[in-house]
Formats: sequence, structure tokens, C-alpha cells
Amino acid sequence: MFDKILLQRTDLPGSEKIDVYLAHGGYQALSKALLQHKREELIEMVKKSGLRGRGGAGFPAGVKWGFMPRDSDVVKYVCVNTDEGEPGTFKDRELVEKDPHQVIEGTIIASYAVGAQRAFVYIRGEFFTGVKRWVKAIADAYERGFLGKNILDSGFSLDLSVHRGAGAYICGEETALIESLEGKRGEPRLKPPYPAQRGLFGKPTLVHNVETLCNVPHIVLRGPEWYASIGTPKSTGPKIFCVSGHVNRPGNYELPLGTALREIIYEHAGGVKGGRAIKAVIPGGSSTPMLRPDQLDTPMDFESLAAAGSMLGTGAIIVIAEGTCMVDVARRTARFFAHESCGRCTPCRIGTQHLHETLERIEAGSGRPGDIELLHSLCDGIQGNTFCPLGDAAVAPIRSSLDLFRDEYEAHIAQHRCPLAR
Repeated sequence: MFDKILLQRTDLPGSEKIDVYLAHGGYQALSKALLQHKREELIEMVKKSGLRGRGGAGFPAGVKWGFMPRDSDVVKYVCVNTDEGEPGTFKDRELVEKDPHQVIEGTIIASYAVGAQRAFVYIRGEFFTGVKRWVKAIADAYERGFLGKNILDSGFSLDLSVHRGAGAYICGEETALIESLEGKRGEPRLKPPYPAQRGLFGKPTLVHNVETLCNVPHIVLRGPEWYASIGTPKSTGPKIFCVSGHVNRPGNYELPLGTALREIIYEHAGGVKGGRAIKAVIPGGSSTPMLRPDQLDTPMDFESLAAAGSMLGTGAIIVIAEGTCMVDVARRTARFFAHESCGRCTPCRIGTQHLHETLERIEAGSGRPGDIELLHSLCDGIQGNTFCPLGDAAVAPIRSSLDLFRDEYEAHIAQHRCPLAR
């Protein structure tokens, strides 16, 4: 049985309150970081731990910290990405609503390590409870001396504030988040320069996902060797897996990276509703390729899922049972990405709309010979040709459904109806 680390306090009464956090070891890592470690030591500690970003890309966190300029006279910023918008993903929301001080502590340590004295929380506009919890937790942290001037008499100062987005999926991408935070339309920037070089208001900026930052206090408090002993050699630490779809117990499950997909579904999420067989699994959020039932023993880590033809992404596992129309799954997914395209580049703006329209037509019984080839052609025109990763994200689930369930597409077109419709 794995002892929870990131979610260890979420079931406690009043878990969002600072007194509960302090009573269960909160802010001890901050004291240790500020009073016992130099900035460079913390960066090396996070590098040695092997922590990789939990927002989807999986980039090594310590390396990202190391990209920030070391000059003490350079203004630097830290941004906390709470714009959780990947369908099937709800881990950051739980962390913010039930244990916001864990995120704050990680943010302060990261800010100290990179030399930033100003940090910003960017939160999805629909997370009303999360906004309230952020505001209250930050106010309490100021009152207790964990934010503001001369934190814990260390000589380090940090100001932190909350800013709501308008619910655009693309603002989960770090440069679009920065644009929105500056008051502009939330569209991605051309990279390079990267945010560590030129980010918020033209200054070097570190952008991190909520779950990523929650790992930092534990690394500081218990050491990088302890952290690296969890998971696999290349995918270290715990991971919060969001399980949804046709399972008996949907929810967040914290387990070591490398835990088999089958174990997560059947031992932790209670198996499939009604005892049905699994038809497909989306392993890392709606933007990742599907896996087949014979791939359920795949370890849930970065390398194993890449070898299996998919991605870990955000760790959002969506279970699809037998009896589900896969054309309809693709249609719903395409509708989301077409709606969320920022419209900046033509392949994404036009291509995602055509994908959605074609799938709508096939599912409605008006499919035509050649539509499958048209879908492949549209995917080819989008993938690798868009300004930001949203285009590739939109294509991945559609292409994998075409590869795995071509017979269902053919049946829809030949019969002019969904063969699974009752």
C-alpha cells in the first residue's frame, strides 16, 4: 500500500486551513530551504530528485530552474499554472481546493531558488471555489509571515497574488498564460525566446504546474535520494492519476510513477461499471492517443507510454467500455478542440473545424465514401504544422481512433447510421 504524499492531507477536516497545514508538517520545508540552503543547492537538489513537470510535457523541473538567469539584480517572476483544462484532468483542482498551502509552500521555495520576488497564480475562471481558497490561503500566509517582506527572518521577500483567466484551454500553455496575465488575448508566443529568457512583462519567468510545485516541499524536507527512490529511474516520484469514464470509483489516485494501468483501473478505481470489458483507454488526457485492451499492463510512466505509442500527459486516465461508439468519442473530442482553438494559425483554425464537421456528419448517418481518407488527410495537414501544440493535441485521439477502430467508421458510412445505436 502506497502512503500518499501529495494528497496526504486532503481528507482531513478543514484541510484547506493554515492551522491544519501547520499541524501536519506544513512550512517546515520552507524554513529548511530559506535558512539552511543556498539557491544553487536547491536547484541541484531538484535536478537530483529527477522531478519532471506534471502539466503534460514532463520537462525536468530542476533543468528548467537552471535556465533562469543567476544575476541577483535581474527582475524575475514565477507563475503558478492553475488553468487546468485538459478533459479528464482534475488533480490540480483538488490540490488547490483542499491543500492550497502545499502549493504556496512549493511556490515560495521555487521563487527563492530562482531569485524571484514576485509570483502570480493564474487560475481557470470557472474554478470559483479554487479562487476563494487561493485568496484566503494567501492572506493567511501573509498574516503568519510566510509571504511578504523578510520571510522567516531570512532576508528573502516574496509577494503572491491571484488572477483569474476566462476559461480558454490554450491558456494552459505557458506562453499563452503569460499573454493573458499581461491583459492580452490568450494566444501562444513564438519560441524561442522561452519564458526563462523573456517571459512575463519581458522578464525571465518560471512557469510551473500546481502538482509539480506540490512535490518541491517534500523533496526539500526528505531529500532528493528519497524522492528518486519512488517510481522508475527515469520517471521518479509520485503521480496523481485522474481516473474517469466507465469505472466504478472515479477520482484521483496517488501512486508511484510506473504503476501498471491495469492496477490503477481494477485495484484502485474499482474496475469497469457493469463488469463490461474495456474497449480502449485514453491514458493521459483527451489529447493523448488511445491504448488497446491488450496494453493494460503498460507502466504509467513517461518512457513506457511513449514506447506504447501514447503519452503520460497529465495522467488523466479515461476508461472506455465495450458498447461505446468510438466515432462518437472522436466526435465529442474534436468538438472540444475545434471550440478551443485560438484561431491564430490556419491549420488549427480551419483544420479542427473540418475534423469536427466531418465526424458530426459520419455519426449522423451522412458519411460518404472517402471520409476516412479525408480525416487522415486533415490530420496530416494539422499535425506538425500549427503554431502551438494544440493542433497535435487535437489530432492524436482522432488518428488513434481511426487506426484502432476503422471498422466502426466503415460501418457508420456503409449503414448510414451508428451500428451501436439502439
